[in-house]
Amino acid sequence: MLTNLTKPLLILDKSRCIAHIKQMLAKVDKNTSKLRPHFKTHNHAVVGSWFAEAGVKQITVSNPFMAEYFVAHKWKDITIAFPFNISWLPMVGKLAVTASINIMVDNEDTLQQLSLKAMANLGVFIKVDTGYHRTGVDYRDVKTMDSMVAQLSQNKHLLFKGFLTHAGHTYTAGSQGKIKTIYNQAFSALCDLKERYADTYSDISISYGDTPSCSILPVLDKFDEYRPGNFVFYDVMQKYIGACTDKDIALVLACPVVSVNRQRNEIVVHGGAIHLSKDFIVKNNTPLYGEMVLFTEDSWYKPEGEACVRSLSQEHGIIKADSVLCQKIKPGDVVGVLPVHSCLTAFQMGYDYKIINGTTP
Repeated sequence: MLTNLTKPLLILDKSRCIAHIKQMLAKVDKNTSKLRPHFKTHNHAVVGSWFAEAGVKQITVSNPFMAEYFVAHKWKDITIAFPFNISWLPMVGKLAVTASINIMVDNEDTLQQLSLKAMANLGVFIKVDTGYHRTGVDYRDVKTMDSMVAQLSQNKHLLFKGFLTHAGHTYTAGSQGKIKTIYNQAFSALCDLKERYADTYSDISISYGDTPSCSILPVLDKFDEYRPGNFVFYDVMQKYIGACTDKDIALVLACPVVSVNRQRNEIVVHGGAIHLSKDFIVKNNTPLYGEMVLFTEDSWYKPEGEACVRSLSQEHGIIKADSVLCQKIKPGDVVGVLPVHSCLTAFQMGYDYKIINGTTP
């Protein structure tokens, strides 16, 4: 597939992405729930068009700059699922003229400023912490919830949309059983909150975002909406969680081989932290920054034997491989690295994809 590569190249398998989109949509019970996928993973209009062609109409993004990009590409229903920065208000207000924009707040101070300053119609979700402990109001803190809901009623431009959570602790749960427990606990917490305000706000929703549980569960029918994002590409981290297999990973970084040390069984590639990021998982008590694959004419495959990125510097990646593989690889060859975290690798590479219509090996 690749020869004379002068620098790392991000390759995306369209067929795998479309299969993931269809699979996730098929899980969502259309009578109870909807899919509002997070577009931060791919952040690309062409990939977004594959979602649109599959029937997706609502999306999630990380900030108003991403929202602006997708509004320019005809998306009209967008949730910004990041704690709202009041400095974003003028920009979000302009976007709300042509699109339905939802924002997320996780504290009373921000909401108070919004109540005083908002002059455009915005949907507002309250972020709930159901155990991840990154942001959000603790689900048990109903006093704060009551106060925030009351503040929302003070500005006619702010529409209370409901409660939103991200169960990021599924990434470190350690088993599918624990992931399912986290999912069920989150549903119980948000369901109780929805019921608490149902008499006054009959149309509010509960929104859940998390790829591991959305991938593992056979049916998604509890929350009103689901916001997974990483599933469109998947990655090595998701594989070790149990959310996907090697054959599901749709993104690979093609890297030129610059050196091979056969005494240490190391393959050195042009593909370092500025390309892959420094996210890693621990395997056999050693950091793992990616897994090596080899290319065919129209796809890639995992070779026999161990071949993992064990060390990164700015431009260099060092792949530890077995002696048989090291004998086969030489400087000037091109190998692929399946990223540990596809979202960050896509960002590091500027979302500049070479899109192929590959075939699953």
